[in-house]
Formats: sequence, C-alpha cells, structure tokens
Amino acid sequence: MLPLLVVVSTAFDTGLAQAWSLLWRPRVGELLRNTASLVVVTVALTTVLGIGTAWLVERTSLPGAKYWRVLMVAPLAVPAFVNSYAWVTVRPDLEGLRGAVLVTTLSYFPFVFLPVAAVLRGLDQAMEDSSRSLGQGPWRTFFRAVLPQLRPAMLGGMLLVSLHLLSEFGVLAMLRFPTFTTAILEQFQVAFSNSAGSVLALVLIALCLGLLTVEALLRGTVRLARFGRGAARRALPARLGRWTVPALLAMAALTALSLGVPLGSLVYWLLAGSAQVDPAEVATTLGSTLGLGLGAGVVTVVAAFPIAWLIARRRSWLSVLVERATYVASSLPGVVIALALVTLSVKYANAVYQTSVVLVAAYAILFIPRAMVSIRAAMAHAPEELTDAARALGDSPWRAFTRVLLPLTLPGTLAGFAMVFIAVSTELTATLLLAPTGTQTLATAFWSASESIDYAGAAPYAAAMVLVSAPLTYLLLRRPEEEPAL
Repeated sequence: MLPLLVVVSTAFDTGLAQAWSLLWRPRVGELLRNTASLVVVTVALTTVLGIGTAWLVERTSLPGAKYWRVLMVAPLAVPAFVNSYAWVTVRPDLEGLRGAVLVTTLSYFPFVFLPVAAVLRGLDQAMEDSSRSLGQGPWRTFFRAVLPQLRPAMLGGMLLVSLHLLSEFGVLAMLRFPTFTTAILEQFQVAFSNSAGSVLALVLIALCLGLLTVEALLRGTVRLARFGRGAARRALPARLGRWTVPALLAMAALTALSLGVPLGSLVYWLLAGSAQVDPAEVATTLGSTLGLGLGAGVVTVVAAFPIAWLIARRRSWLSVLVERATYVASSLPGVVIALALVTLSVKYANAVYQTSVVLVAAYAILFIPRAMVSIRAAMAHAPEELTDAARALGDSPWRAFTRVLLPLTLPGTLAGFAMVFIAVSTELTATLLLAPTGTQTLATAFWSASESIDYAGAAPYAAAMVLVSAPLTYLLLRRPEEEPAL
C-alpha cells in the first residue's frame, strides 16, 4: 500500500482546489469514456470467448481437443504490445477503440479460458445427470447446474482482464487510443507533473474499487469444495453433430487471429532484419530477463499464498481488506508504481535505490493478482476437512500444510508462478524506470527499437519474449489427473 499512499499524497500536494480543477476537465471525461468503453467491450468479448472455447474443448466431442487446448492458451506467450506491433505492421490504419478492443481481446481471452477450463475438467458429472433426470434440457442444465460452479473462475478471469486493461500502456500507445494510463505517462514524460499524473491515477483507483466491489458481490460465498473427484467415470462429451465443422472453423479463425498474425509478422521481420541481429546482445538481455522473472515469480507467489489462504479458510473483513488492497495497488500503471518506489527508496532506503530489489518489489505489487486468482481458485476446491483430519491424526500445522494443502494447491500455485513469470518477462513501463543502470530486458529492448519504427530490430526481442513464455504454458495446462495424490 506504500505506493498507493505516495500517489494520494502527491495528488494533493498542490491543494484540494487545484486537484479538483485538474479532474473537472473535458479531457478527463474523454479519458473516462475511453477507459470504460475499452473495459466493458473487451471484458464482455473475452468472457464469451473464454467460456465458449473452454466448453468446446473440455465438454464436447470437438476433434483434436488436446491440441486446441494448447492453442487457446498459447496467446499468453505473445505479449499484448507485441501483438499490437504485429497488427500495426499488417494494418497501419488500425487504431482507436476498434483496434484496441481487437488486440486486447485476442491477447487476454486466455485469462478467462484457463480457470474456466480447469474447473470444467474437474466438475462432478453427477450434478448434470441429476439436472437432466429432473427434465432439464442441455441449455437449462448448463445455466443452472454448470455455470454457477464456474462463477468464481469466470469472475477471477474477468477481474484479471479488467485490471490489465486499466493499466495497459504499450498496446494503447501503439494504437493511439488515449486512456488514463497513457495520459498519466504523458504527464510524467512531457509535462513533468507528478501531481497531475497522480490526480489522474486517483480516478484509476476509484475504477478499480468499483470493479472489486462488483466482483465480490457477484462471487458470493457459496461453498464449492467437495471430497474426492466425484464419479470415477469421465464426463460424457456433448455431441456436436452438424455443428462440428462450424466449431472447428471458429476455433481455427480465433487461432489465426490470435497467433497466426503475430507469429507471421515476427517471422517476416526476423527474415527481413536477420543481418542486424547481434546474438550476444540478445543473449545478455535474455539472461537478465530470466533472472528477474524467476526472482519476482517466487517472491510474488510466496506473498500471495497466505492471503489466498486467509480468503479461503478464514474469510473476514480483515482478510478481504488485505486482498482488496493488493488488487487496488496493482491496478495502477507500472509508471505510477515505479515513481512511487523511486520516491520511497530515495527518501527512506537509499541503499536499494537503482537495484533489482526495488524492481522486484514493483513486479510483486503489479502482478500479485495473477498468483492470487490461481491459488485462491485451487484452495476453493481443496476441502478444509482434509487438513483438519491431518491435524487430528497428530500432524503439526506445518506438516499438515506440506502433506495435504500444498499438494492439493500445487497446480494452481505453479500456474500462478507461470503467469507472474510471463508478466515480468514482458513488463515495460516499470522496468523502463526502475531497471538498474546497464540492465536491459527483452521488453525494454523491444520497445526502444519499435519506438524508432525499427520493426526489423525489434523482431528478435519480440521473438525471444515469445520463446521464453511458450514453455510455461505446460504449467498452465496441467490436467487434474496429473495432480499429486493424497
């Protein structure tokens, strides 16, 4: 919460009247409309795509489901600003809300697909059978028996997409679509006004609080955990019949748009600029990116685990407040968090100024919701009674945790680590400000080249980001039967 306090304090440095005059401007109204439009439209589209593709892959007779499962997660390996770079090189006229919605939807729908698909794989078929035996058709069974069980996963994915959109910079800057985040960076870079930028950041905080409130109300407190895996038989897939070909065409079109365009563009520019590539420079940049990703991933997961445990096991106003505080802080753009940490380190911790410690702290603040959502979803389906039984049989709290709770939540924990690692490997604005002197990551090297419209020079770094992120999709695709047995 320290960066948040710095933002609030800076916003009112010039006085309440000045802060109000900065907010009460037509420009702020335009930014609010743009940001709200982007969030509403993109979240709606990513939710429909995420749930629809997850259902087709996990619960229907779609041919080649295991391959489609990989292809639906693979867009996470392509950073959103790399995706926008690819689309801009193919369609230079793509800009504004239309372009922003297209690129962010194609980049972020896996955030909904992943948790929903994981829950669909583990659902007990008996509930659907009971609904059908009571005379409910397939659609009513889906909406009354299946969809309520998907609600925590679906809302968690929607929340992640919303938070990403509130703090997105690279995509929107490339597509020339102004939002609060691009305006904040403009205030810092052009007007050199910390106060004006912090005042705009207050609006983002208010938007984030509104999203968190809506998500909490919709999520509710229904218990979803159960003992065992339900019926031993595999859930019978719904027969697509004459809808098989349209379903395959839809999945192929989505794959072509989300993967074909960016990868095809990267290959083109790699071949066009192969003579300009400096392997040693790319290797050095790759090494620093991997080191930062590993360190920040471990720190963030360790920080998220006890909060997720409090929410799942000891839910109270205090645990909810702690969870919400992490979401609010992470909704701020990376540049705001970075400048706040610079202020704090210069004033109170000069020894860590211009070191990786401050940069890793920024990553943890920005990306802890990614780990939180995955771990919390895993804990929601891990019965508390199993841990209680271990304690009753003489296990210490730590032994019960390592033998029971950790194995049950390990897939979700690893998925959270993978999502944080991918995010760190592709983070841009905070890294630009906080990276120690001489340290360059793949994202900052790519941005430096693309900002100069050197598409060929940017391509090797973009390709490296994709190659770093791609293997981690394995952790995001662990099937329930691969989970450790008790």
